[in-house]
Order: sequence, then C-alpha cells, then structure tokens
Amino acid sequence: MPGCTKEVQKIVKLCNKYGISFKASTTFWSSQGFIGTDNSVQLDMRRMKSVTIDPLNMTAIIEPYATAVMIQAEAMKYGLTPNIGGMGCSSSILASTSGWQGPGPCSIFTGTAYDNLICAEWVLPNGELLKTGSAGGGEGWFHGDGIGPSLRAILRGGIGTAGDMGVCTKMSIKLAPWYGPKTIPLRGSAPAYKACLDNNMRAYTICFPNWEAWARATQYFHETRILFAGHRQFNMFGRDIKCAMVKIISDSEKQLCDLNWLLDDPETKAQNENMKIDMQVVITGSSELDTEYKEKALDEILRLTGGWKSELMQEKDMHDWLLMFMLRMGHKNLNYVLCGAYEGHFGLHRTNYYMSAAVVEEASALKKEHEQSGTYMAAVGGNSCMGGLAGLGGGGGVSWEFFAHFDAHDKDSIKGVCDYFKVSNKWMADKGLGGCMGKLNESSRTPEGYNRTQEEHNAMFSKTAQPEIFEYQYLVKQLVNPGNLTGTYYKTVDPAVVDKSQAGSVGVFV
Repeated sequence: MPGCTKEVQKIVKLCNKYGISFKASTTFWSSQGFIGTDNSVQLDMRRMKSVTIDPLNMTAIIEPYATAVMIQAEAMKYGLTPNIGGMGCSSSILASTSGWQGPGPCSIFTGTAYDNLICAEWVLPNGELLKTGSAGGGEGWFHGDGIGPSLRAILRGGIGTAGDMGVCTKMSIKLAPWYGPKTIPLRGSAPAYKACLDNNMRAYTICFPNWEAWARATQYFHETRILFAGHRQFNMFGRDIKCAMVKIISDSEKQLCDLNWLLDDPETKAQNENMKIDMQVVITGSSELDTEYKEKALDEILRLTGGWKSELMQEKDMHDWLLMFMLRMGHKNLNYVLCGAYEGHFGLHRTNYYMSAAVVEEASALKKEHEQSGTYMAAVGGNSCMGGLAGLGGGGGVSWEFFAHFDAHDKDSIKGVCDYFKVSNKWMADKGLGGCMGKLNESSRTPEGYNRTQEEHNAMFSKTAQPEIFEYQYLVKQLVNPGNLTGTYYKTVDPAVVDKSQAGSVGVFV
C-alpha cells in the first residue's frame, strides 16, 4: 500500500532487483488489475487519492484512488464534470484513463478516457520516474504534448495497456462543463436514490420500432450534439427481464425475490416489450432556451425515426431515479447480481452502428440459444447489447457489449462460457465485425488467471492479418519493460518467429 510516488518507485526497483512481478490496482474492479504470476507483489493504491481542480484550464489533477464520484463532487463546485466510465462512480478514473478505454453514458459530451488524458506522472517498469506533457517541463499540468513528442500512445495507446507499462501515480484529465448545481440534491433511500434537480436536466428512455431507426437516431445525436448523456444501459440484465429489474432497483421496498411475480405481471410485460429497442438519454443546456432547443431537437429526431418516449420512465419517481443513475453511474455492482461474475462479449468499440444494428437480433438469438443449452450461463433472453453512444468526434461508433453471467466459483460454468466465446468470436469474424471482446482476456491470461507466456503470444499473433502491430509492441516492450514484470495485456510477438508468407492466415482479436 504505497502512500506516495517515491514509495512506488522503491517497490518497483526492489521488484526489478529480485525479478519479482508486480501489478498496481485501485478499486479492483477487473481482473486486469490483479497479479498474474505466483512470484508477484500486488500494489494496492488506495492511500493515494488526492484531487485538485484547475478551473481555469478545466482540468483535474488526480491520484489513483480518486474515484469518479470524488472527482465529480469536487469538479461540480466549479461548474465542471469528468467523464464517468461504464464501470461506475466507485471506479478509478486514473486507472481507466491510463490503462483502459473508459466509455460511459456522458462520453458523447465529455469524451472517453483516451480523449481526456493530458499529463501523467509515470513510474516506468524499471522504477524510474517520467513526467509527460507540460508537467515534464515543470510548466504545469495543462498540456499533453511536449516537451518533445507525446508519450500518451506508449503509456496507453488506443485500447489501453492495463497496467503493463508500469504504474501511473498522478495525471491530469480534461473536464467538461456542468450545467447543474454544485451538488445533486437527493431524496429516497439506498439503492433507489432520486435526483431532485430542476427542469434544466431531463432524462428519458427513448424507444424505437426497429434497429435501423435506432441507428438513425444515433447518427442524428452525433450530428446535432444535443445530448449530455446517451447509453443503452439496462440490457446488462437481459432483454427478457430488463423492465422487471428496473422496477426492483428503482424501488427501495422491492427485492430480487420480487422478480418472478413482476415477470408475470401483464403491465410489466407490456412495458418490457415497449422498451425492447431503447436507449437512455439526458439533455441539459447552458440556459433555459438552450435546454428547450435540445428538447425540440430530440422530439424531431423521434419524429423522423418513428421513436417515442417511454411513459413508464417519465413517471416522476422513475425519471428522477434514471437521472440520478445516468449522471453518477451509481450501483454498477448490480452487474454482478445475477451470478456473481460476468464477462463482456460480442463487444464492439467505435464501430459502424448501422452495420452492428443490422445483426443485433441474430447475435441475441445466438446467445439465447446457448443460454438454453445448459446451466453454465444465466438465461436472460439474449441481452441484446448495452453500451454508450461513443465519444467525441461526431459520428464515432457505439460501444456494443453483451453480458455473459456465470459463476466464477464453478469451473464448469467458466469452461462453458469460454467455449461459448469461441462460438461468438467466430460469428463476429464471419460477419466482418472483428473479434469478440470475450477473447480479449483469454489472450491475456489463462483460464486459471495466470499471465500468458511470450511463446503463447507468439503462437496467437504471429499469423494475424497485421503481425507488424504486435512486432512494434514487442519492440516497445523491450525498450520500456524488458524484464516483463507487469503482465500480458500488452500483446506482443517476437519478430524473429513471424513468417511473413503465412501472415494473415488466421483472425485473432487484438
């Protein structure tokens, strides 16, 4: 439990001296933060949690355990807000920004993690300290490039290196405007808190007659830039039980044991069907006129696409609960409710939403078929994808993810889901959508949780369509992390083993 950057350096240098692997983690949301060998040291970063807001430059300077809700609470005092990733407000923004992707509901307005990284204080895998951007020249934490070339691509790249490039001990991130009050007034009790905000902030569940209309609306949202948040949120529970689960988690007097009777309730069934192809959105403006313009633009988009606002989700309690959920992304521990563990698959990132929307039902049917084939995975109706409407750039693709809920204490359950991922991966490749994100962790760690060897990575990536990517990353790792002490989420292949005549013969998720 290091308490400062110097202590991190001392630990890392000792690990280098004795050949001990190490991995830093903050809130331990994912296996990506855990050690992957027996001869390892786990760094728990919870003692490093400072937050400093720079309102002039619209940035926050943060340490690893500064959770999203801590940063948001401080930023709101200055009319600012951070991007909160889909992991929720109890997760570390520094972790997702330095090591992963970080898309969330507000990313269409705030940008995702990779959009927001500015400067970093970076303990390299050999224990040496490097500061990037303007911080590296002692000029403050406001600019990401310089002195010299930017190092953000090596620290995290496009998808993130999941802590395989050392330990990020401090960073500055971009903040976005916040049009609400300095705090969010609440009513209700856990877990069903409601936001008591004025009419300047409005949350809706909007629904569509088909997936083409859904994709068209997504296009219009990117073109008009009217949303503060946009996310297909509650399908993490599965499309067949979604509405019933929403009624449970929005009412502090209901429990999970109420699920069966809610599923038999005719009104709940009708609402569930009504919300089958939906998304959750939040609009807010810098003035009353701005908000009204965005409301009219939303209504026009619904008219053009044949969409509608869910009546259930416009009821006062449901609206205020949805608004609270979308603004703060609380209670994402509910991802684990069904079986205690889950993994994403069919995952797409920055993909063409028309292309993916055209095959959603086929993907849902494939998942439902495997849900019914055994007891290794929760049968929730095929999920039918959840995820944000992507980040900045106006026309960027959506994040598309299905959940496979399984029992992490049951090897048969784990094996069944791993076998299913082989099927979903092939389906994705056959559709020209790339590889399934369910294969991502498998290529990084064994089913028992251990790191992959270089020989295993060589076998996986030497015959991919573009092995040069992994050869480049091999050379970067040899430069930055020659001792290979921090894990195998950074995909590499030794150039010496690549047969260029065979490259591209197999498709593997990168």
